[in-house]
Amino acid sequence: METPSGQSTGVRVREAVLDERIFYYLAGVPVLGVAAQWLAWRVRLPSILLLLLFGILLGRFVNIDDLLVEAFATAEGVPPSTAADRLLFPIVSLAVAVILFEGGLTLRFAEIKQSAGTIFRLVTLGALVSWGAAALLASYVLGWDYRLAILFGAILVVTGPTVVIPLLRHIRPNRRVGSVLKWEGIVIDPIGAMLAVLVFEKMLPTPPLADGESYWLRVATMVTITLVIGSVLAVVIGEMLVQVTKRFWLPDHLHAVMFLAAAMGSFALSNYLAHESGLVTVTLLGIYLANQNRVSLTHVLEFKENVGVFLISSLFIVLGSRLDWSAVTELGWHGLVFLAGMILVVRPLSVWLATVRGEVTFEERCFMSMLAPRGIVAAAVASIFALKIGSLQEDSGDLAVLIEQSRQMVPMTFLVIIGTVTFYGISAAPLARWLGLAEKSPQGVLIAGAQPMHRQLAGVLQAQGVPVVLVDTNYGHVTQANMAGQRAYCASILSDHFQDFADLSGIGRLLAMTANDEVNLLACKEFQHIFGRANVYQLPPNNTASGPRGGPTESRRARELFGGGLSQSELSKRFAAGHQFKATALSESFSFQDYRKRYGEDARLLFTVEVAKDAASRKVRIATRQEPLKPNDKQTVIALVPPGEKSTADS
Repeated sequence: METPSGQSTGVRVREAVLDERIFYYLAGVPVLGVAAQWLAWRVRLPSILLLLLFGILLGRFVNIDDLLVEAFATAEGVPPSTAADRLLFPIVSLAVAVILFEGGLTLRFAEIKQSAGTIFRLVTLGALVSWGAAALLASYVLGWDYRLAILFGAILVVTGPTVVIPLLRHIRPNRRVGSVLKWEGIVIDPIGAMLAVLVFEKMLPTPPLADGESYWLRVATMVTITLVIGSVLAVVIGEMLVQVTKRFWLPDHLHAVMFLAAAMGSFALSNYLAHESGLVTVTLLGIYLANQNRVSLTHVLEFKENVGVFLISSLFIVLGSRLDWSAVTELGWHGLVFLAGMILVVRPLSVWLATVRGEVTFEERCFMSMLAPRGIVAAAVASIFALKIGSLQEDSGDLAVLIEQSRQMVPMTFLVIIGTVTFYGISAAPLARWLGLAEKSPQGVLIAGAQPMHRQLAGVLQAQGVPVVLVDTNYGHVTQANMAGQRAYCASILSDHFQDFADLSGIGRLLAMTANDEVNLLACKEFQHIFGRANVYQLPPNNTASGPRGGPTESRRARELFGGGLSQSELSKRFAAGHQFKATALSESFSFQDYRKRYGEDARLLFTVEVAKDAASRKVRIATRQEPLKPNDKQTVIALVPPGEKSTADS
């Protein structure tokens, strides 16, 4: 017979083992999340697929629900049905709030001047069409109660910015399509969450409607209160953050964490003032801060991007580990038919009805119809409402059916996420190229630097039909480039913010030509995953010394641009001495040999440009130290030529 002392010791041992299991689970979640992100980057797959896979595999070995049930039951005697929910509900809600705040920080009104109407119709009329069509599908295909079908349709209105933006960065469609889809993906999230809240209130009105009170009046009141509270809090808290930053009332190293705390605090305060209004508030707060021009928030945005990636990775691992894969397979052909309907019917129908009189082209409309992956917000919101419905008391047969069917909502959501991300991840890039919205092998160049010599080189390339984008941190240089009709951005080439905002359609190569060798090196490292290692070039280093004071070793550098020691300092010296970038068309009557006779070896060949077979594009070759150019009579050569007489073949 075990003594009370032995019983107490046994309880303590079990609690210690349980604490260790929870500790290792929590430590393993971010590790697996980062590993999935890295592997997705290496194999060029949407990261959400591997995050879900890693989460599902983790759930095969450790069930967080069982751990939390055991922990709460041991400590407090909490009923098993609510043990996991009590902890996961606030964590998921706060994480989603931070993700939407970070997304709002990337939304600038300046980029949608010509597409504001399209975006508005997509997030209003398009959302309503998507809601209704998805609800009909859930009712007739899945056989769900009409109330649950309407709630599920509202949840699936969201299109997943955490997946849309990485896909757009990979595809690089034209600027208008990219900005429309990015805005839609972020703005639609709080709208979908608000719709779900309104539907849930209708399903189970709490408190019940008063005598003579109209449900639609209650809905209008809730929406108005949510928008007013969200707008007021966004402006007030946003202005406070701007003033604190502008007046140097806080040290720089606390800026990022202060903005993070403000986002969480505004989310909580908004929810306290109006039920489930927090997502609207944090999104509007991010948009307000993104569109003010009194303080720079680049360092805050970079921090938020890192936090967003961390939260997305961890959330998908946790939610994936909670997924019962057998419940997904039990959906059978009904689930697959519903998924096909969402991709082939619901999304195209909503886009075409919302853009029938818009400014987008037929090709752009087709592409937008085939890009609507669902992501973390859909998974989180579905999980939250499934928990809420499951916690209701089964006081009637009608409610019991609803609770039973709600257990299929989370597996069906994950099936939609996995299916849409897989389909769009595989098909979106080829479709964009087929529609002429993106190029399979874009020949344009991104030049890091906008000094006079960079601008002259850009002008010569553009005259030959080669797209060029300039990026420089010097506002004056960028202004001069824009006045010359060149695409130029005032930003750091190393900023993720630049990658999100810049229109890189038609751009497939990076020429790192700044005066800072380390910046050139880092820029090439940054753009390898976008353009590929073969398409990033950097000038030879200005510092050729070896040892601890020397520059990076050759093995760490990208392809050496132009070769022959043409570093940035050497180019600047020659440019100051009167050397010019010139394009010369070769032909049978003026061959490359004739060109050499005219300019001699002093003319440094940099590029060759050849008209492609379709006559609409150009094929560009860039000189490197490893691969010198070998021009032929069908090409145009671009060279740095010394001052002197100009050939009649020059363009």
